[in-house]
Amino acid sequence: MATKKTGITKDKIVSMYMNYRLENSDRPKSVYQFSKENGFEESLFYSFFGTLESVEKEIFKLFIEKTIALIQMDPAYENYDMKSKLLSFYFTLFEMMSANRSYVIMTLKENQNQLKNLIQLSGFKVEFRNYVSEIITDEVKTQFDKFKTIQEKAIKESAWIQFLMILKFWVEDESPAFEKTDIFIEKSVKASFELMNITPIESLIDLGKFLYKEKIQHN
Repeated sequence: MATKKTGITKDKIVSMYMNYRLENSDRPKSVYQFSKENGFEESLFYSFFGTLESVEKEIFKLFIEKTIALIQMDPAYENYDMKSKLLSFYFTLFEMMSANRSYVIMTLKENQNQLKNLIQLSGFKVEFRNYVSEIITDEVKTQFDKFKTIQEKAIKESAWIQFLMILKFWVEDESPAFEKTDIFIEKSVKASFELMNITPIESLIDLGKFLYKEKIQHN
């Protein structure tokens, strides 16, 4: 039986789980084993999580929750337009993910089937879509209507696809401090908002040149 440890919280279990995976390059065999090795009662685990898999989903969900909490602490954030809020979100999120890069890369590259790897982003996706829904402004909706009638769902889906593109670029980024990911974020967000304004050519060409240089010339 595991020794009872006081002060166990959801965040502590998450931290223990990430450390376990990084140190063992594998998942715990069971909740019992994981709890025993970390010195707390198995029942405490079930106070916060139903399965080990749910811990993995919670990790990515915590990334976005902590990101939103951080950017909203800036008094100026409330007056940002949607584009500025999205840029602030991406820069902060990927800074946080970079601080945990070893774990994120390990889990996102674990299976050859990428769909299996992305399952752990299910909770993250819900929070991401909620965030995008909150920052959509009337101005942005009007800009979409100028092009064609697009529902809020389409805006959230296009933002999700954009995030996955940035995530893939970041995973493959070998630049110091992942500075090329920052450039990619700026160019992709700029291009997406200019698409709403139906003046995308210059930004799309700029983004295309950047991707060509990074992904083709360097291969």
